[in-house]
Amino acid sequence: MSDSDRDARFRQMREIARDIFRRALAEASISKAFARHVNCDRGVLRVREDLYDLHSYSRVLVMALGKAGHTMVEALAEQVGPSLEGIVASSVQPASQVRGFRYFRGGHPTPNAESIQAANAMLRALEAQSASTLVIFLLSGGGSSILEKPIDGEISLDDLVATYRALVLSGAAIAEINAVRKHLSAVKGGRLAQAAFPAQQVSLLVSDVPDNTPDALASGPTMPDSTTVEDCARIVEKYDLLKEFPSSTRELFERHALEETPKSDDPAFQHARWWTVLSNQTAIEAASAAAERAGFAVHVDNSCDDWDYRRAADYLLERLRELRQQATPVCLISGGEVTVKVTNGGVGGRNQQFALACAKEIAGENMTVLSAGTDGVDGNSPAAGAVVDGGTYARAQARGLDPQMALEQFNANPFFQVLGDSIETGPTGNNLRDLRILLAW
Repeated sequence: MSDSDRDARFRQMREIARDIFRRALAEASISKAFARHVNCDRGVLRVREDLYDLHSYSRVLVMALGKAGHTMVEALAEQVGPSLEGIVASSVQPASQVRGFRYFRGGHPTPNAESIQAANAMLRALEAQSASTLVIFLLSGGGSSILEKPIDGEISLDDLVATYRALVLSGAAIAEINAVRKHLSAVKGGRLAQAAFPAQQVSLLVSDVPDNTPDALASGPTMPDSTTVEDCARIVEKYDLLKEFPSSTRELFERHALEETPKSDDPAFQHARWWTVLSNQTAIEAASAAAERAGFAVHVDNSCDDWDYRRAADYLLERLRELRQQATPVCLISGGEVTVKVTNGGVGGRNQQFALACAKEIAGENMTVLSAGTDGVDGNSPAAGAVVDGGTYARAQARGLDPQMALEQFNANPFFQVLGDSIETGPTGNNLRDLRILLAW
């Protein structure tokens, strides 16, 4: 095969990988998920297996938080009609507002002043409710920073931001990060449910956390917390975080002053239900179907969830080479997230860092790797992720780029911008973790 033919083949495979990702995003949309799992007929709301007669409540209040807050409220309003009221806290401005709702634009990945304003507004609204109220919580990823109020008044917003930054850059898995966040917060780890007691509660989840840890979503504001103060101490020690924390946060750990979060025996959960309506699994299934239609033998392997990006790259590429021996062309799909411990970083994110690490390993091979976030945002960059192949290294060097330097400096986004291989969707209004799509032929 000539060099020009090979370059054309690489271009074709990059576009196929992009198309698989686009189709997965479209199929795993919130509107489609609500159409499947939520509907309202004659005032009776069905949420998966539960029925709620909305006429039997003195008030129905909706609390939406997370990156998908706007789209979840819109999808619910489409099913229920214009009678809803409540509060929405998201990280982006809505294209339009649903009548009856107050809107806050919280910060992500670190809280801002509106994050705290939104938390105060929700707490005030919930604490005024009685047993005859139905509270519908709409939870999605990013809610940990979008809605926040420190458990201790001594922790200022600046201290809160510094604490979050230390956690996010530590290399800790998201469940570990959220365990600490829960115990530092007045709204996380079930405390929002405590505020709503004795109202009837139902939570609809658009999940960006592993399916077996639903209380990690948005740091579990409405459900019993499976993590403990002891877990927090272990995590802080594991990642040597005390020296990175501001004094107000550090002192809570040093004085052993953290309060335990509510557990499953708390009265707040006696009349509470939780339903996942959309998760990473939906995106994986949609990507698998798209890859099969494109003619690939498809395999799914999520075992590297929450691994370091380099270890995950080595593992998945080895799996891809093994699978190629059995069938070709082959597509390996992997959901979940990888971790990156950033030191003196540039512009990028975990997906672009993973893709760039793969580019070196597959140089010269007939392979393509795409890694992107379903929320459309990767780290501190404008991209959702990136796509690489066996020709990326050569193309980069021909353009005078240094892939190894970009990798070492955690500065992958400018590298992919020059090559035209970044994936830019803009914020999707959804958040179902990441997808990695690996092709071999």
